Amino acid sequence: MALHWERMAKISVTAATVLVVWTATFCAQAQSAPDSPDKVWHANVEKKLRDELTSRPESKYTVDTTRPYTMAELIDLAEEHNPETRVAWQEAKARAAELGIARSALYPTIAAVALAGTLRNATLVNAFFQRQTEGFFEPTLHVEYLVFDFGGRGGAIDAAKANLLFSNLAFNDTHRKIIFDVSAAYYRLLNARGQREASEVSLKNAQTVEADAQDRLNHGLATKPDLLEATAARAQSDYDLQAAIGAEDIARGNLATTMGLPPETEFQVQDIHDLSTPSAMVDSVDQEIDRAFAQRPELLEQVAKVRAANAAIKQARSEYFPTLSFRGDGGEARAYGQTNLNPGGYAEGELWTVGLQLKWTLFDGLRREQEVAQAKAEKAGAQANIDALRDQIANEVWTSYANMRTALRQQQAAAALLTASDQSYEAARESYGYGLRNLLDVVSAQKTLAQARSEDILARAQLLLQVADLAFRTADLIQAQPPKVGP
Repeated sequence: MALHWERMAKISVTAATVLVVWTATFCAQAQSAPDSPDKVWHANVEKKLRDELTSRPESKYTVDTTRPYTMAELIDLAEEHNPETRVAWQEAKARAAELGIARSALYPTIAAVALAGTLRNATLVNAFFQRQTEGFFEPTLHVEYLVFDFGGRGGAIDAAKANLLFSNLAFNDTHRKIIFDVSAAYYRLLNARGQREASEVSLKNAQTVEADAQDRLNHGLATKPDLLEATAARAQSDYDLQAAIGAEDIARGNLATTMGLPPETEFQVQDIHDLSTPSAMVDSVDQEIDRAFAQRPELLEQVAKVRAANAAIKQARSEYFPTLSFRGDGGEARAYGQTNLNPGGYAEGELWTVGLQLKWTLFDGLRREQEVAQAKAEKAGAQANIDALRDQIANEVWTSYANMRTALRQQQAAAALLTASDQSYEAARESYGYGLRNLLDVVSAQKTLAQARSEDILARAQLLLQVADLAFRTADLIQAQPPKVGP
């Protein structure tokens, strides 16, 4: 017996040693903090993360490069492929599943249970131990049902409904933001392309003036400084053109990124001259603000938060009352028994248990009081956010309305300036041809025309952008959209 215990002790010591060594090795290989603050942290797990990221397929789609896209078509593509809409969609689906989970508490739960086991023990009978061997198998059905809980489940369902409503409104708000982002990027691209086209026209005008100056110098009707001035103006126009080309490339990349495309994707869009611009304000600022109050998703989200807080208060208050639940099991049992070395035997029969439980929590360390207080505070916070958002939205709409009104007047002034500048340039060139004006007057008129052409494009784009911004602030952007099944 002593030898047996000695062997057991050695085995235990050896097993403990192996466990300690394994634990130390695992801890050494596990992720840890950087060794010092002055070195960049790198570890094997970082490479694994990079490999995992690389292995994930990148979401891509193609566009038709043979035709120009309208803004509505670009918005449809962005709503379908922008990952933010998919994130918001999945979040709403998760909240819908939570509502289903909350409603499941209204129904009983039924579980199939199979219990099997065997045991052997010794029972003392008089002066002798009687060895008994038993084996059993019990397949049963277990039923649990909460009969009554004073509104606890109803409060959970109401809270889940409010959270689902919140997620649906957040989903709509994601679409509102994406629509505006695409619209803004689209109008900025139109402006950049218009600026590039205006710069090309200005360069052609500058080249024409330079050619006129060269011709007049060749015929003795101009001086060398006149030609140099025209050449400098042409070089400046070429410089402005290169800057406009770069700005157009950046604007195109920004629009492509907003649509969920690589920034280097090539595609065509409508020309800014093909778009109509408003000539007057349609509604008053008060009408715009009232419409924003009724439509802004984030304001409605706070109303949903108030609903969720009311449901949480209802659920918390239900904890003050008792709950009545039902529990039962039903099935059959099959068993085997044997005493000592006597012949054993099998037996079987049905079994069932049924019970009602009335549970009433009398004291819980003021947990219920704190849960009610927390829910009331969240409700008050949501109500305060409604007032704060009303003020913020009113200011946003007022600012956007004023910007649109200013952009409207600027566009009208820019159009008049372009007409006057074009006439002035043509008159200066004609007078220069008759010798009534000098070249500096022509170059100045050409620069003024280039500036007027640029401001006209900018004013058009800015007016369209302010129209989109006002629709964004009032949430009109998502009111005219057809219902979508997917993201």
